[in-house]
Amino acid sequence: MDGRKRQIEDVASTLFSERGYSATSVRDIARALDMQGGSLYAHIASKEDVLWNIVSRAAERFHAAVRPVANGTESATERLRGMARAHVRVITDDIEHATVFLHEWRFLGPERRAAIARQRDAYEAYFRAVIAEGMCNGEFRRADPKMAGLGILSGLNGIAQWYRPDGSLAPDAIADAFAALFLRGLCAPQPDETDETP
Repeated sequence: MDGRKRQIEDVASTLFSERGYSATSVRDIARALDMQGGSLYAHIASKEDVLWNIVSRAAERFHAAVRPVANGTESATERLRGMARAHVRVITDDIEHATVFLHEWRFLGPERRAAIARQRDAYEAYFRAVIAEGMCNGEFRRADPKMAGLGILSGLNGIAQWYRPDGSLAPDAIADAFAALFLRGLCAPQPDETDETP
């Protein structure tokens, strides 16, 4: 990617994450770059193309970070903890791009929106598969792997709304705290599995 195009996407990502895609115009992006609106079109085809590039690159980063952990050989418990860490690192390494990916992708046109929906589903499948494996081998209690995966990702994705680089907790510490909560729930015995003393 040429430097100017990357600069445009970085500025657009900041504006989209702060204002939202629909409230940001091409003129806003050009103004932030001290460019004329018409000059911007020498580097981009449309505002949606900018959103597509931001969202698709972020999707690739999430997949690249989590896939090898999900496919590893450690226990389901350790893989799920590692996947939480990898996911949080992607968010905190570039919080603006991650925020746009998590919240603004729905403004893409139908074909592109469907493509990102497929990527998101494939990404969620990493979590569902590890959770299902943990249930099968007795590490986790019985539950719906899809709902458990959605719950974990919903919690982790919320970090993008409040994380600050100068905060008191490092990304891995935040991820480990969340993972401990999730794993405590997944590993808790069901009522019929506990010993009850009359």
